[in-house]
Amino acid sequence: MKKINALSESDFLKALFGFFTVAFLAAALLMPDRAQMISGLQRIISQPNKISTNYFYLGGFAATFLNMGLVALSCLALYVLFGATANNVSTLAFLLTLGFTSWGINILNMWPSVLGVMLYCLVKKEKFSSNVNVMLFSTGIAPLISELMVRYPHPEAVGFNLTGVILALVVGLAIGFFLSAGLAHAPKVHKGFDLYNAAVPVGMTAFFLQAVLYKSMGVALPAAPAAETLQVASRLMVNVFCGVVFGVLVVVAFLMGCKPKDYWNLMVDPENAASFSAAYGKAAFLMNVGVYGLFILGYYNLIDASFNGITFGIIFCMLACCNSGSHPGSVLPIILGYVAASVVYRGLSGLAGGTFTGAINAQAIMVGLCYANGLSPISRKYGWAYSFVAGIMHYTLVTSVPMLHGGYCLYNGGFTAAFVCLLLIPILERFAKTKEERLSLGK
Repeated sequence: MKKINALSESDFLKALFGFFTVAFLAAALLMPDRAQMISGLQRIISQPNKISTNYFYLGGFAATFLNMGLVALSCLALYVLFGATANNVSTLAFLLTLGFTSWGINILNMWPSVLGVMLYCLVKKEKFSSNVNVMLFSTGIAPLISELMVRYPHPEAVGFNLTGVILALVVGLAIGFFLSAGLAHAPKVHKGFDLYNAAVPVGMTAFFLQAVLYKSMGVALPAAPAAETLQVASRLMVNVFCGVVFGVLVVVAFLMGCKPKDYWNLMVDPENAASFSAAYGKAAFLMNVGVYGLFILGYYNLIDASFNGITFGIIFCMLACCNSGSHPGSVLPIILGYVAASVVYRGLSGLAGGTFTGAINAQAIMVGLCYANGLSPISRKYGWAYSFVAGIMHYTLVTSVPMLHGGYCLYNGGFTAAFVCLLLIPILERFAKTKEERLSLGK
């Protein structure tokens, strides 16, 4: 453990990324359907990936793990080959991209936008190493890339074709090329209260492209995957894999010297640190990865979630903020806001004679909550009560936002969080006191 503790923050995070990569590749070889792993991966990369596409259904369990491992390996390679310094933003970028690889990103559709970022670096004479995080964030629109390659403008998949591949490459290059500009201005929209910063430019780009490619041209928007595809799931497999991975991280954190008080300091976080690994040390950060991961897994078990590829992926998407401000304490009030909203809207739907589809374990609601945790800075600055309200607002909006981008933006929940910030933060700044201000007044 001395060698691990002696690593720089960047090298330690790259080692963590390597651990996840090996875990997924090893699990692929242990899956009962491993004999169909390659053919399953071929199905994953050759079919439309409009959210929410359950890769467990599309390609099988082994193929899904293989895809996740290969994408993780590719992301790690970008950090290593370009000599990029990994930090808290890199943790978010890596885990978020990894989480999408079981329901939207694959080893093929990630590359056009990544190449677009590389093109930007060449034109602007910027280092590749400074833009690896941007490369990973650009993959948030990967489902549209698959759509253009194998289906657009047809209602059903027609397979790879030259026109589609060229269109996908052009769109991907354009998205990657301009993403850096959007990322620079996104914090002005949400003032730092949405941890999924890339969701703003990626969501707006998807909104624009959906209008150009479909609405303005009169092309019918393809339907989302059939509901029955979500039924291919495995509670046992997801729980065993996540339990082992997160459990190992907790044990390693203890062996590295993390004490309960160290993790408690991170949970209380009086400084509102932007980077847990930098502010509280590698061991306390690693403990948060493991504990927060088990917390997320426990919640989805508690609400009796269906552990399909989408649910499996969003565990890691939600975990992505583990180095940027999210932990069980800051996220719990948002979860409670979601639960309260589900109960209230169920009752209101009954009174209005509506058809209620927002149960707390409905797939769309579970995905929404995953990204509502990006609003955890509200809890850290203003307190639980306002974070609870933010959770209710996010629940209310999250199933309506896909109509803007047509289901091609993987950052839908983060995009929704930006809308919540636009509505809520000006009110809080005008009428509410921060926790620090209340403490100074003795309240």
